[in-house]
Amino acid sequence: MAFIQTFEKILQVKEREKKEAQKAYKQSVDSFEEVATKLYELLRKKEEAEENYQRQLDKAVSIDMLASHSSYMDKLQQVIQEVQYTVNEARLNMESFQLKLTDAHIEVKKFEKMIENKKQKLSEQLKLQENSFMDEISLQQYSVRNR
Repeated sequence: MAFIQTFEKILQVKEREKKEAQKAYKQSVDSFEEVATKLYELLRKKEEAEENYQRQLDKAVSIDMLASHSSYMDKLQQVIQEVQYTVNEARLNMESFQLKLTDAHIEVKKFEKMIENKKQKLSEQLKLQENSFMDEISLQQYSVRNR
């Protein structure tokens, strides 16, 4: 029985580790979503700027305006590339935490199964002992009656 209690204490530790892994994973997902949203907004800005540029080309536009727009698009593209890099890092971080969460979940399940198996074996042993004890009592009663 003490053996089962030891496993149950280990299970509690593993469950705590799993909760910590869930919390870290949730934070990584939130971080990823935040950066991905920023990237989406930048890409939308770029698309709008390109549409605006096309509309301006249909009109008479000064060279300064074209140079300004080109400079803006270059800076926007640079920011987009930086944010894409950050999004990829956040994705890798999130996937790493997902693996840790999966591992923690597996560990919890392993210990739950071990505890279940130990309890089942203990129950079977107790039942065997009880049956043996009952057989012994029956034999003693039988021998007392047949004297």
